[in-house]
Amino acid sequence: MSSETLVLFFVIAIILVGGAILFSHYLAPSSVNPAKSEPYECGIPVQSPAWIQFNVGYYLFAIIFLVFDVETVFIFPWGVVMREVGIRAFIEILIFFLVLGLGLLYAWRKDALKWV
Repeated sequence: MSSETLVLFFVIAIILVGGAILFSHYLAPSSVNPAKSEPYECGIPVQSPAWIQFNVGYYLFAIIFLVFDVETVFIFPWGVVMREVGIRAFIEILIFFLVLGLGLLYAWRKDALKWV
């Protein structure tokens, strides 16, 4: 793929995305209502400000959970083809588990697994 083709692709992409944004901006219905700027609380009047701070530990815990949850997505296909690929697949999964174990050890040492 030549550089001219790549530049043309990006220019067309920018024009299409910009056109879609402008199209929706001008044709979308709008109404000025102060209730629209309030946070949605299921019809209950707002009790506190919307900008409250959460402990960053909750986000770290969630990210670590996602990492180890996605790990299972990679283990299943490995288990399906392990007999066909042989020792190479076994060595690759050992390396995969080593990297995950190092990540878990790092999170454990940094106390990212504590809930409070």
